[in-house]
Amino acid sequence: MSDLLQHECGIALLRLKKPLQYYIDHYGTAFYGLNKMYLLMEKQRNRGQDGVGLANVKLSVPPGHRYLSRSRSVEKQPIEDLFSQVMRRFADTREHQPHKLKDAEWLQKEFAFTGEVFLGHLRYGTYGRNTIERVHPFLRQNNWRSRTLALAGNFNLTNVDELFDVLVGLGQHPKEKADTVTVLEKVGHFLDEEVEARFRDFKEKGHEKHEISELIAQNLNVANVLEKASEAWDGGYVMGGIIGTGDAFIARDPNGIRPCFWYEDDEVVVAASERPVIQTAFNATTAQVHELQPGEALLIGKDGSTQLKQVRPAAECTPCSFERIYFSRGNDADIYQERMALGETLVPKVLEAIEHDIDSTVFSFIPNTAETSFYGLVKGMESHLNRSKIERIIGLGESPDPTEIKAILEERPRVDKVALKDAKLRTFIADDGARDDLVAHAYDITYGTVERHKDQLVVIDDSIVRGTTLKRSILRILDRLDPKRIIVVSSAPQIRYPDCYGIDMAKMGDFIAFQAAIALHTERGNEALIEKVYQDCIAELEKPFAEQRNMVKPIYGNLTIEETSDKISELLTPSDMTAEVRIIYQGISGLHAAIPDHKGDWYFTGNFPTPGGNRVVNRAFAFWKEGRSGRAY
Repeated sequence: MSDLLQHECGIALLRLKKPLQYYIDHYGTAFYGLNKMYLLMEKQRNRGQDGVGLANVKLSVPPGHRYLSRSRSVEKQPIEDLFSQVMRRFADTREHQPHKLKDAEWLQKEFAFTGEVFLGHLRYGTYGRNTIERVHPFLRQNNWRSRTLALAGNFNLTNVDELFDVLVGLGQHPKEKADTVTVLEKVGHFLDEEVEARFRDFKEKGHEKHEISELIAQNLNVANVLEKASEAWDGGYVMGGIIGTGDAFIARDPNGIRPCFWYEDDEVVVAASERPVIQTAFNATTAQVHELQPGEALLIGKDGSTQLKQVRPAAECTPCSFERIYFSRGNDADIYQERMALGETLVPKVLEAIEHDIDSTVFSFIPNTAETSFYGLVKGMESHLNRSKIERIIGLGESPDPTEIKAILEERPRVDKVALKDAKLRTFIADDGARDDLVAHAYDITYGTVERHKDQLVVIDDSIVRGTTLKRSILRILDRLDPKRIIVVSSAPQIRYPDCYGIDMAKMGDFIAFQAAIALHTERGNEALIEKVYQDCIAELEKPFAEQRNMVKPIYGNLTIEETSDKISELLTPSDMTAEVRIIYQGISGLHAAIPDHKGDWYFTGNFPTPGGNRVVNRAFAFWKEGRSGRAY
């Protein structure tokens, strides 16, 4: 993606089902769990580089020894820094008493991060300060193991204000109005209630207090805690947690907006935000890794047993399509094919844009994540050419000239890697003019790939959100090749609405599609429509939370995709460009054809799956109209 776009986050949960000594004996290391967590987190580096955290619980150390550990980092290379912090603890033992590293009982008494249950998190901070205090896992500590909680998630909730008020109504005093704090305290509150109910029950049955802690640990109803805690959550989430007893869980939102996968064998239970990372870390096949279903929770007991429990009723299944288009790693078996299909479905639009002149067109992509869609586009172009070749060869008659057949067969799309990003280039200069000049050189070109003033250049990108990098950098650089026409193809549809479920797309005015729509209405004298939408949004925001509808849709209602795209092309074309610029987009039907099982398309269509989404879009439009720069959630 040429535009910088961030989102929250990546998680990894690992439960070792055997005692630590088993892994020492079978794998020759006490760090089997830590090594696997490093892999799971490193392979999800794409999901968060602002900060990382790791929590660990030991199952059976005696009182007086630490059973819960946590470490976090916001350094420049946070994964490496985090695991360096953890492993430095063992350096002296490795040097002077290496035999002790084979003694599981001694290690668990003496060292942190030698437990059986791990929870890791990678953070992309979509807003706010990037401080250590904002890095998951968050802890809610207590002298009772059963009341201690470590929590981490890939989520964004849209109704934090309401949830905050509920906590205050319960008598709590949350230290901050943020979804992370709110979720932690909500789960913690109902965990406390569950523990208290178990305590009273066992006490009434005549058990001694020193017995009750273990009985509670063996009988916690974690599903009940999650059902009560998540009842009012509105948003997209995958929430993972470890209780001090060793119980662990991971739960997914009712619409399945955020992704989660899990795997189990005789030695481990593992869950992560992406399927390929589990496959890589544990050499598992695609079929062995399961997707957590909407509203479902994977519960791991203190004894290592697992069960799937529906903790929220499943709603309309709308998994985030941007996960498939851009965010998730492209080596997932299904995502690879979907991105190929996204490119292939664009063939008719591209052919129309280049006026079917394939011979004078060079096809390329804007690095790097658009590469798979580019392969799909080229594959589609080759199929189109093959159909044409068959007709032309048949037209040669019964005794065709082999030279003519050879010339036809050798025709193929002209493919070159035209643009490449200079990863070493960094902009440290504060002056705007000088900065823009440096940004314009963030990408470089391969000279000699385009016949000057004759060829057309087609470049495919994942999506075009703001278009800033296109205008300031990419288009100017491509123009140096002197093509007749530059056609930028977005494998995603026009982004018209904000996201409120974890992606950093909060402000209406940032979207180039919205800017284009407003420009068209202004040119046509439709200011009254803009004002009416504003008034409708204000009125809608006065309604109860669950009754609100998206009142912004009329902004796009009487505009065709083509005329909006033409206006986007105009807005993003630098004034000093020589080549003609055209920007074309994937259609909604093409998106659904390529990614049929991930219908979360609200940023394109405005069809938000939860009431909170409708409130956010109405608020975002009102903020834009009022000139306010704040976020709508």
